[in-house]
Amino acid sequence: MSPAFVSPFAVTRLEWRRLLVRPLAWVLAALTLAWLAWNFTLLLGNFLAGQIQRAAQPDGPGFVDLVAVPLLAQLAQLAFMVVPLITMSVLAGERRSGTLPLLFAAGVPASRIVLGKYLAILGWLLLWLALTLAMPLALMHATHFDWGKLAAATLGLMLMLAALGALGVACSAFASHPAIAAAAALVIALALWGVNLGAQMAGMNDGAINWLAMSTHLQSLLRGLVSTTDIVWFVLLTVLALALATRRLVADKERG
Repeated sequence: MSPAFVSPFAVTRLEWRRLLVRPLAWVLAALTLAWLAWNFTLLLGNFLAGQIQRAAQPDGPGFVDLVAVPLLAQLAQLAFMVVPLITMSVLAGERRSGTLPLLFAAGVPASRIVLGKYLAILGWLLLWLALTLAMPLALMHATHFDWGKLAAATLGLMLMLAALGALGVACSAFASHPAIAAAAALVIALALWGVNLGAQMAGMNDGAINWLAMSTHLQSLLRGLVSTTDIVWFVLLTVLALALATRRLVADKERG
């Protein structure tokens, strides 16, 4: 088969094998899931302790509002640290170790290298999300579930992880060292999250600056409000980041 027709899934399989043998991925998964499990226990304890008071409020917050969504919000906070660490070596590590030219020499297009590596990272992140969701879902038969709100919050986390993963791959494509890639991805992600803080402090809650903020779109989804605008924002960020990563690899290939 000609290299021009090499599927990005071949690159994805290779990157998956690398993730499975790297201690960093296992350590991050173990530590973060242990921390989330502990917080799930605390959230569940608080939920059970207040059940009697909530019995008098039929329309009050339920299990999803008080346990599942806050747990997903905590995962979102962890993602700002976890995603840069997972993505930092995707391309910067290849460049530093001298193996990136080997992919170019094999004739694999830059777009398929970026897409293949991104899909491997995305698979790891979605598995991380699924294991977190398994905690509240384990109690779905023991309590009332607001499936609509949980689905909206899950969609928000999936879109956020996809966007952060693409941003991390782009930073790794531009950086000469994995540590620089991780630092750049963290700074850019935090800047996107809080770009509207100044406007909010000034009392401006509607406007272009608020639309640019990641927090605006994720928080709407965590509240159970699914909007096309929010989905488009995350998709645009993901596509833009992957496009920039591809252009950088094309430039690297042309320079030899």
